[in-house]
Amino acid sequence: MTPSTIAFVLHAHLPWVRHPEHDDFLEERWLFEAITETYVPLLELLDGLDRDHVPVRLTVSLSPTLLGMLADRLLRSRYLRHLDRLVALAEREERRTRSDARFHRLAQMYLARFYRVRAVVLDEWQEDLIGAFRAYLERGRIDVITTSATHGLLPLLAPPAVTRAQIDVAVAEYRRFFGRPCEGFWLPECAYAPGLDVELARAGIRYFFVDSHGIAHADPRPVYGVYAPIACPSGVAVFGRDPETSKRVWSADEGYPGDPWYRDFYRDIGFDLDHAIVRPWLPPTGQRIQTGLKYHRITGRTDAKEPYDPDRARAQADTHAAHFVAERVRQVEWLARAMDRPPIVVCPYDAELFGHWWFEGPQWLDLVLRRLAVTPGLVAATPADDLERHPTVQRATPAASSWGHRGHNEVWLGGRNDWIYRHVHAAAERLERLCRRYPSADERTRRALTQALRELLLAQSSDWAFILSRDTAAEYATRRTRDHVLRCLELCAQVDDGAVDDLRLAALEDADSIFPALDYRVLL
Repeated sequence: MTPSTIAFVLHAHLPWVRHPEHDDFLEERWLFEAITETYVPLLELLDGLDRDHVPVRLTVSLSPTLLGMLADRLLRSRYLRHLDRLVALAEREERRTRSDARFHRLAQMYLARFYRVRAVVLDEWQEDLIGAFRAYLERGRIDVITTSATHGLLPLLAPPAVTRAQIDVAVAEYRRFFGRPCEGFWLPECAYAPGLDVELARAGIRYFFVDSHGIAHADPRPVYGVYAPIACPSGVAVFGRDPETSKRVWSADEGYPGDPWYRDFYRDIGFDLDHAIVRPWLPPTGQRIQTGLKYHRITGRTDAKEPYDPDRARAQADTHAAHFVAERVRQVEWLARAMDRPPIVVCPYDAELFGHWWFEGPQWLDLVLRRLAVTPGLVAATPADDLERHPTVQRATPAASSWGHRGHNEVWLGGRNDWIYRHVHAAAERLERLCRRYPSADERTRRALTQALRELLLAQSSDWAFILSRDTAAEYATRRTRDHVLRCLELCAQVDDGAVDDLRLAALEDADSIFPALDYRVLL
């Protein structure tokens, strides 16, 4: 019998954060932490599976903004400086904790871990992490897909030319980095509205993902629910998120990451130790921050945390991996009774959950994949593999949906952030009109209009609205939205007046240097 499919989809995304005007900028650490705690562990996982010839495949979505930062020379150099500081901190902690049996082993663990990360980044991949993912793509170990250019929430963008630009720029960036067309697309926040599939089809996309209710409420109702793809009228296939596997990993109450034996994310030496001890590793302001060195386990819903035990945590990860696979065996056996094709269970997660938020996540995923490789009737494969095996699917139109709270768009369109859209939409409409006025511009005007589009795309990132909805780093998110909109309008005004400021334009091109192949005519 043809085996059922378990499709892991890891969505790796961070907003474009690059501040050459500052020597040390706090929000750039979002990237540095993700490299150390998520992307390098994921590459090590892939290396182990490849080395041991484990017959599994998974899908990784790499956003264009993340790819742009991983390729950026300035951010690469700053990451190495950050990593050297982590090594120095771990070396200091290894010495400081020698008389403390509770924590010395953990300090040694972090020191070895940071040494290993440096070896992977510098020695194995020569700072080229995009090349590392490309190598595993070419070996058939993973399928790499894309998302919209700056993770703009597509149903909330206007006019239509801007939505197309978010898709077209993403597809062009994918081809630039990976040398092949992109077939899969991660809708930012899994946010879908009828008609988006037409734009994806036009760009050559074969499949995308929606949340469970996007499939459950499709028209007509899909016969097999989320356990088989559907095809939009445009011909693009749609896969739905499986709610059971989502709950096991995401749920704060029932999910594996909340187990008391796992490492506590929030207890960090950046807050626990005397300020004088950690001061050299804090920002210039002296603000306490997460350093990445954490010595306690979750323990329970209490402030009294017990020391972390890596061996016990790994044993728990193995237990949870066995439980997850056993549940999937029962799940697909039950589903197969009512289906005339093998079910596919789609398990999409934010990649940063694995390693950054859930320290043991990469261990758990590795153990799950290795168990799946020896489990009869189940195969860890990609949605693209499933479409190749079963090309005939039911035709239906997904319902408008997202994977945000309550299943729609209120996270990104609420009382704290709805002000964004009138400004972003107005700037987009002005830029589109201006681009149509100059279908074939001189070099200076071309650069100005292209930079204006770059600023508009950056203003459209869903991250700023999300941050504002949570009221964390709200000042930064507000400033980023405002600055990009104002820069776009400033350049539009200069083009309108026929007086482009060369020095100002060059400064903006240097500061916001993403998408080097961008051309404003993508809006035409």
